[in-house]
Formats: sequence, structure tokens, C-alpha cells
Amino acid sequence: MAKADITVNGNSLIESIKEIIITSRKNIVRSVNTEMLAAYWNIGRLIVEDEQKNQERAQYGEQTLKHISKRLKAELGNGFSISNLQFMRRLFLAYPNQQTLSVKLSWSHYCELLIISDDNKCSFYERECTGR
Repeated sequence: MAKADITVNGNSLIESIKEIIITSRKNIVRSVNTEMLAAYWNIGRLIVEDEQKNQERAQYGEQTLKHISKRLKAELGNGFSISNLQFMRRLFLAYPNQQTLSVKLSWSHYCELLIISDDNKCSFYERECTGR
């Protein structure tokens, strides 16, 4: 015979525990996404400001990115391909104010948005994805 569920504030103990876990998991995903976007935006900022002297593209940019990619992959693992670093640079150039990044969008969303050349289309898709 199974024990009756203990209740907490009208919910079963199991349901209350499940709610806590589900909420925590959502918060963790949001926190990780926020930190990833901040990190990638800052990497893009460093590439543009320090390596490119605030120009959209350094004359030696591809070689610089190749060098950065090689070192970061060797020391920190995958995720720092030349194309990923290019997206980080594009993220900073497209969103020079970090506060305009929506934490409702993931890095993958931003990579998709960054390849859209029409600003109006990009804004439309961004609003659609965030529900704004």
C-alpha cells in the first residue's frame, strides 16, 4: 500500500519538489545563456577595439583571428573557431551597447540574426523570437 502524498501549501510534497527543480533548471539555463552572451560580446569588443583599433576590419584580421583561434582551442577547447570568433566580432559591431542584447535569445539565435543583411528583416525576426 502506497503512502498518501504529504501536502505542502496544498500541493503534494513531490509536486512541490518538482516545481523547485524545474524552476532552478530554467534559471540555470538563463544564467548560462546570459554569461555566454556577455562573454562572446566582450570577446568581440576586444577583437574590434584592441586588435582592430575600432575599425570594422583589421587589414591583418584573418591572420589575427587564425592565431587567436589556434591558441584558444589549444588552451580552452572547442568553441573558438575562426567563424565563431567572426560571429563574436559581428555581435559587438551589430550591438555596440551590450544592454541591447536580449537574454531571451541564445547564441545560436544571434548567429542566425547576424547573417541577415537587411536591418528591417533582422529587427522583425528578433522581435518575433523575443515576443516583443
